[in-house]
Amino acid sequence: MKIVVVGGTGLIGSQVVALLRDRGHEAVPASPSTGVDTLTGEGLAQAFKGADVVVDVSNSPSFDAEPALDFFTRSARNVIAAEKEAGVRHHVTLSIVGVDQVPDYGYYLAKLAQEQAVRDGGVPYSIVRATQFFEFIAPVMGLATEGSQVRLPSLPLRPMASADVATAVAEAAQGDPSNGVREIAGPEIHGLDRLGEITLAAKPDGRTVVTDESASLFAGMPDVLTGDDTVHVAATRYEDWLKQN
Repeated sequence: MKIVVVGGTGLIGSQVVALLRDRGHEAVPASPSTGVDTLTGEGLAQAFKGADVVVDVSNSPSFDAEPALDFFTRSARNVIAAEKEAGVRHHVTLSIVGVDQVPDYGYYLAKLAQEQAVRDGGVPYSIVRATQFFEFIAPVMGLATEGSQVRLPSLPLRPMASADVATAVAEAAQGDPSNGVREIAGPEIHGLDRLGEITLAAKPDGRTVVTDESASLFAGMPDVLTGDDTVHVAATRYEDWLKQN
């Protein structure tokens, strides 16, 4: 199959492309660096020519509410319109576990709007919702650092390796459209503050974690980011991942 991966040069997309190629598919990355701009529609028609499946793992350059909403809704409309023109049979989108349960967080509302555009777009689809990536924990800690203290809330998270996310997305792309949502998560639930402690135990740098419910990007977030008993659980543990990265 020809499978076009929008956002195919990024963290998840590059791994999806590699996995699909390993499995014998013609996997084509589509991103601004390859001449494809989903906001304007430039390059989409050429990229999607002959495609059986389109995977969208692109991300907004801004986490602020208005630019994120503009990016995800405009991109989704342009991508779906180009898919229809090209006769694409399956659209796969990567989203976030709990995205429909965080009404006060603009970025999540933007992702939810993207999901709705996909549902309403008329192309058979599959939505894969993942929990936070292991790779994001260190940057979140960096933003929450004040001197030698990392101030983090105790919000429960169930993060997972980006490699496991990419595997789930690649599997969805090779299967039939579900016209629904599949949720995936890591094997363990930890508070964000505990994840900070685990990180610094593995890679000490003189900082210590202080539990502060008003701190970090996740301050005030409701406890909805771990999924429920129906989530598909990936195998990679955070502590094991830290030893290899």
